Amino acid sequence: MNRSMTVLAAALGLALASGAAAAPASAAPAKAPVQQGVQGYTSSAGYAGTAAEEAGNKAFYQAVMKSALAKQAAHPYLKAVVVTYDASRAPSFAGVISQSAQIWNGSVSNVQLRSGSNADFRYYEGNDSRGSYASTDGHGSGYIFLDYAQNRQYSSLRVTAHETGHVLGLPDHYSGPCSELMSGGGPGTSCTNPYPNSTEKRKVNSLWANGFAAVG
Repeated sequence: MNRSMTVLAAALGLALASGAAAAPASAAPAKAPVQQGVQGYTSSAGYAGTAAEEAGNKAFYQAVMKSALAKQAAHPYLKAVVVTYDASRAPSFAGVISQSAQIWNGSVSNVQLRSGSNADFRYYEGNDSRGSYASTDGHGSGYIFLDYAQNRQYSSLRVTAHETGHVLGLPDHYSGPCSELMSGGGPGTSCTNPYPNSTEKRKVNSLWANGFAAVG
């Protein structure tokens, strides 16, 4: 399918690749924030992204960082920014969400992901014809949506780690190789690599090392 535009804003969510299991389109989960921009796991052939997608990804990353830094102000001795996530609304994916967090925590040093209450962002699950995506409302709320059909077609751990990469500040790069996590579904369904490459690791460490300056 080709990517589509939502009525409210430029949709950064992208349609499932041709041949994906047909699931009825549904809105974001009832308690999720209104979508302003979303970034999906797959793209139509040759799609290189838009300025609106880049802005949406930056808004999500900055909103999460602001939330995490505000809570961390009381603990300035910590060496890494702790980003708290809530996976309770995606119970079917609890295992892969935890694995994804472990992968990122083992890959970068300036930010760490932790499950807990008073979360900086949340995961949701359900059916959506656009597949899985990271979304922000542009006002400090963001979430990751994990689509059932797409997570059966592609490696669920790679999908989850990829979308979590958006939270940490990385944009999509669909034309990249399988070794590049943010290439998402670009390399095809056979690609199962859930690990960021060295360039992606350095980028995330750089973004989170700047902390307040990056969102000031």
